[in-house]
Amino acid sequence: MSTLPVPKDVKDLFEDMLGRPVTVGVTDPAVAADLNKAVVALYVDNSRKLTAVVGMDLKLASYAGAAIGLIPQGGAEASIEDGELSPMQADNVREICNIITSLLNQLALPHLKLHEAYMPGQSAPADATARLLALGARLDLLVEIGGYGKGKFWLSLAG
Repeated sequence: MSTLPVPKDVKDLFEDMLGRPVTVGVTDPAVAADLNKAVVALYVDNSRKLTAVVGMDLKLASYAGAAIGLIPQGGAEASIEDGELSPMQADNVREICNIITSLLNQLALPHLKLHEAYMPGQSAPADATARLLALGARLDLLVEIGGYGKGKFWLSLAG
């Protein structure tokens, strides 16, 4: 099994992407109810085997999707209240999920690529959501984006 990235790696990735100060801390693992309104991104190796799954709750997805697109905090807050990402935020979050591949490819894993990113309200495949809920090689972080807010980030490596 590969080693997980350390929280500082996730912090640095978000800071570099967003150009804003970011803090990270440990949080509770995802539970099934969390995934109903979460982004779930699937990463596969060259043989299309599911190798990693990343989740972001609606708050983190909204704040990150807004920050990278220079959308004001109020726009992020509105999408959280609405329970869904705007089309622009969703596009931005897909790009963030793609950039997360660079973090995963620094691990001792086969080369990975983003296979699919499911937005809040979309149903991700059962094997992917089960992977995010399983105990094992996982990283559960609370990520705070300066000037926006905080939300949860989950990473689970398929075993």
